[in-house]
Amino acid sequence: MHPRLGILVSAALLITSTAACSSGNASSNTATKTTKVMASSNGAAVFSTNCSTCHSSDGKGGIAPPLAGNALVTGDPQKVIHIVKDGLTGAVQVNGKNYNGTMPAWKGILSNADLAGVITYIRSSWGNKASAVTSAQVSSTP
Repeated sequence: MHPRLGILVSAALLITSTAACSSGNASSNTATKTTKVMASSNGAAVFSTNCSTCHSSDGKGGIAPPLAGNALVTGDPQKVIHIVKDGLTGAVQVNGKNYNGTMPAWKGILSNADLAGVITYIRSSWGNKASAVTSAQVSSTP
């Protein structure tokens, strides 16, 4: 097992155990929490490696639009899935500021699980509060 993956699994198990102990039982909700932790952790790594150069590590943008407080990121998941999978070229306005560039398509480069993880990460980071995205949603989005 890769050392980084071992750390992520250990962290997820620790959080799951803590949640189960604090609630007095290990409900099915605990498994959901573990899944979200793992997706978020994997998403953070994918974001750091592939996205932070343009969108900045704090999600406030730079040469690319901000992801923090971006209604496109937190709105209909199909739209953000499509953009991350297929890329985006041309003008876009985010929070009153115009951006005109090219975001690469990540379909075929990142797995559906990695795409789901990074989209879940950006939808739930920097004050964003949107639902998680699954691999099934990614694979079913044209």
